[in-house]
Amino acid sequence: MRLSTKSRFAVTAMIDVALREDRGPVSLAAISERHHISLSYLEQLFSKLRQQALVESTRGPGGGYSLARNAEKITMADIVSAVDASADSEVTAGGEADSWMSSDLWSSLNEKMLAHLQSITLRQLVSEQRAKGVSVEPSVPMIKRGVFAKPKAAPLRVNAPNSVFALAASLVPTRG
Repeated sequence: MRLSTKSRFAVTAMIDVALREDRGPVSLAAISERHHISLSYLEQLFSKLRQQALVESTRGPGGGYSLARNAEKITMADIVSAVDASADSEVTAGGEADSWMSSDLWSSLNEKMLAHLQSITLRQLVSEQRAKGVSVEPSVPMIKRGVFAKPKAAPLRVNAPNSVFALAASLVPTRG
């Protein structure tokens, strides 16, 4: 198991999606803007998350990504292993001569780290964020797209004189 920036961004993005799961699909552009993560990088991460059936995508206007299963059933280990391509589940250090002497240590460390990550669910991470006061902005109403009636302009009322003679009459003081 390897913890990297890639896995950190994936966990952050998954928490973002889970926080907004009741509002429908979340666009990668919105996640990118909120967390300052490159859109193309998010596309790569979500491709891997989708392949591992952690998220599902919705196309079209109002589309984006949503959780493929309940947040209670997604663990941090699921997310990390989905995005980190290092299929070698062993933590490695040093050279070849060094690795056989300490392989039990690294194997034990890897097992403990994996067990810990499997004990943390996405629902717990979301609950922690809410407890810290992280607020989710109110959903923005969908903008109707397509053909619609153009609003009618109100009739124009002019209070100005309609001729040169009326203008001159309005400038001359009246006798009374």
